[in-house]
Amino acid sequence: MPADRKDEGKQPGFRVSDRRSFADSGEAKGEVKAEPVAPATAEPASAQPVPPDHDEHGPLPPVDFHTFILSLGSSALLHLGELDGPDGQEARPDLRLAKHTIDIIGMLQEKTRGNLSPPEDRLIESLLYDLRLRYLERGKK
Repeated sequence: MPADRKDEGKQPGFRVSDRRSFADSGEAKGEVKAEPVAPATAEPASAQPVPPDHDEHGPLPPVDFHTFILSLGSSALLHLGELDGPDGQEARPDLRLAKHTIDIIGMLQEKTRGNLSPPEDRLIESLLYDLRLRYLERGKK
C-alpha cells in the first residue's frame, strides 16, 4: 500500500499493531510492548442500536404461550391468503405451508395436553378449529 494512502479512512484513536512474537521468517522478534490506544468516540444517539424488544412500531409483546400460538395462527392465515403480507401486498395462498403451520399447532396441542391453563387450552382449541375450517374452505375454491 502506498505511504500516502496508509492513513486514509482510519478513524481517530484506532490503531493496529503487530503483537506477534515471531517475524514472518520465524525468528523471535524480542520483547513485545503494548501501545496505548485512545478510546473510541461515542456514537450519536441516532446510531445507537434499538433494544431487542423494540422496533420503530413500539415494544414487542411479551414472549408467552398466547403470543407464540397467535403468531403461528397469523402465519397460517397469511399462507391461507386471509391476511396481507408484511409489505402490504395481497398474499398469495400457499395451502401446503398453511397445512404445515396448522399441523405444528396441532402437534403443540398434543405435546402440551394437561400442561396448559384453561385459557391457553381454549385458545389453542378454538384457533385450530377456525384454521382447519378455513383450510377446508380454501381447498374447495
